[in-house]
Amino acid sequence: MVNFNRFTLDNGLRVLVHEDSTTPMAVLNILYDVGARDEDPEQTGFAHLFEHLMFGGSINIPNYDGPLQRVGGENNAFTSNDITNYYITLPSANIETAFWLESDRMLSLAFSKKSLEVQRNVVIEEFKQRYLNQPYGDVWLKLRPLVYKQHPYRWATIGKTIKHIEDARIEDVKAFFKKHYNPQNAIMVVGGDVKTEDVKALAEKWFGAIPAGEKYTRELPVEPEQHEERREITTGKVPLNDLYIAFQMQGRLDESFHTVDLMSDILSRGNSSRLYKTLVKDKQLFSEIHAYNTEALDKGMFVVQGKPVAGVSTEDAEAAIWEQLELLKNEEVFADELTKVKNKTESTMAFSEMSLLDKAMNLAFYELMGDADNLNHETLKYLAVTPAAIKEQANKLFRKDNSSTLVYLAGKTEEVTEAV
Repeated sequence: MVNFNRFTLDNGLRVLVHEDSTTPMAVLNILYDVGARDEDPEQTGFAHLFEHLMFGGSINIPNYDGPLQRVGGENNAFTSNDITNYYITLPSANIETAFWLESDRMLSLAFSKKSLEVQRNVVIEEFKQRYLNQPYGDVWLKLRPLVYKQHPYRWATIGKTIKHIEDARIEDVKAFFKKHYNPQNAIMVVGGDVKTEDVKALAEKWFGAIPAGEKYTRELPVEPEQHEERREITTGKVPLNDLYIAFQMQGRLDESFHTVDLMSDILSRGNSSRLYKTLVKDKQLFSEIHAYNTEALDKGMFVVQGKPVAGVSTEDAEAAIWEQLELLKNEEVFADELTKVKNKTESTMAFSEMSLLDKAMNLAFYELMGDADNLNHETLKYLAVTPAAIKEQANKLFRKDNSSTLVYLAGKTEEVTEAV
């Protein structure tokens, strides 16, 4: 159970406070309700670019890291297709420094051409290193547009192309910041050795005067249901063939999510899971195999991905995967098999409550989804999943006409050696 208090400033900033006197530390986490799905199709990668720009200094504090390091703090951030999240951990006695730094860059981020150019180059280099020059790095640049035809999930967080980052203008960057980085589009969670009344006073002091920003309604294109099998074959400088089969699934808020999430665990969580035991250990068709979902707020992806061992054709490997999926469709899972993955999930949820930062990030995300208190009922939703529900969802998802298959073939041996 994660206890918390909640209040909202007049400018719309939602604040959650988790008091924990067992630690001398504190965390300040700010979730902005903006991700890659909110980008213009011709200006992708902006949310991720902003993650970098936010560390480039503000008008009043040109060196963001300096003051934080002097009080023993650490910080980081991440961007997804749905959200952008920033956090600071530091001794609780110095929590006001975190309020000062975060409020200042929310209000007065420095928009210099020099900062834009520096961070632009950083992001371009990241694009090249992680997505273009790394084996299998471009998988998501190929798989997403295969699965999505209308929704902005069709591009990765890094963006569609480097050119969109290269062409980013200072006025475009300012407009993106003005629209998305404001109090009413943010959720702040403060946790650790803090008191709610002190947090409220600091929130009013440092964030209360920041303008709320203009309210906008998110109007994203709805991804139509898939009713056709899609396939793409690509070749790259990679050591082994790789196979991806993606299925459209409902979003994170749909009542089916917990069932589908457990289904991925039945298939590939641990060495006793179905795909590993049958296809890696027993039949030795794959060197590795995984099943997972993207946990997207809108329509998501359920992905089965594996690397066939040398000598096994991608056709045989794909047929072996489908054989396992058909078993889930035709036979209910054994009760003890389902109990095992439920226990693992319950354990994972319990361990997440031991981390101050995890609790803060989870509270922020669940508040975004509607109510932070739902975090405390999440385990019960997993425990309520039945074998019949698993079978039902397997039949809804694992259809050929709901599948998008990417076959990633290894190039010539000498090319692979050169890439390595």
